Amino acid sequence: VNRTLATEVILLGFSRNFRINLLLFFIFSVIYLVTIIGNGLMVCIIVSSPHLHTPMYFFLCNLSLIDIFYSTRTVPKLLLDLLSSSRRISLLACGVQVYAGLFLGGTECLLLAVMAYDRYVAVCRPLYYLIVMRWNICYQLIAFVWVGSFLTTVVPSLVMPMRVCNPNQLNHFVCETLAVVKLSCDSTRESEIVVVFLTFIVILFPFLFILLSYIVIISSVLMIQSARRSKAFSTCSSHLTVVTLLYGTAMVMYFGPPSKYVSNKDKYVSVFNTVIIPMINPLIYSLKNKEVTK
Repeated sequence: VNRTLATEVILLGFSRNFRINLLLFFIFSVIYLVTIIGNGLMVCIIVSSPHLHTPMYFFLCNLSLIDIFYSTRTVPKLLLDLLSSSRRISLLACGVQVYAGLFLGGTECLLLAVMAYDRYVAVCRPLYYLIVMRWNICYQLIAFVWVGSFLTTVVPSLVMPMRVCNPNQLNHFVCETLAVVKLSCDSTRESEIVVVFLTFIVILFPFLFILLSYIVIISSVLMIQSARRSKAFSTCSSHLTVVTLLYGTAMVMYFGPPSKYVSNKDKYVSVFNTVIIPMINPLIYSLKNKEVTK
């Protein structure tokens, strides 16, 4: 079948009803504002407070920066589309959204694994914490997170360019990797294999590392005195909550049954993953951390 090459992608979004879109515009505007202010405040508080200049808050500062970038990759374009009858996006801009999503998503997954390692050292090796988590090691870990994510997500995707064909309508509000792959002119089998392979590296391996870290942490915490036990659990609860939310939605998106089309369920899971989670991450850490609220 002859199919013509597309020069742009049409994002179908959520609805064609103007009133519904107006309501959604208001809701997403508030969410984006809270996301930017919440994460921005978190970065400012950590940078300006000497008592927060610790490895844990250094990693948390990076998490807030990722959330700001991740939300900005999606929401401004979504807000424009909600007020527009033409929801077109150029292939270049669509590609930027795809690669930014892969890169920032991979970076967050690796960062959460590093944060789990930090909590493991703090709880299980407290006497060696300042030696193991000294600043030059922290800087090396952050470099590994950012560079490692780029090398494992963006580079393999760039060496496999994809041609988008008409019909170029995408049942989504953003150019997500799995959704865009379905618009390919060529067989999607190779692209889907690459996506699955990258998903295992970026999502499953860090998740298994976090799981292993917390099995060791919990077994160690159960052996210490009850007075110290609650403090140890409280330092890990925020991180565990964020891990559960992020990895839970990521696994629903990437490990669900394959489909030729993008379902509405995929869109709503993506909303939670790319819009809601960046907003609630700073709330989780600030509400559960007395040091931040001092």
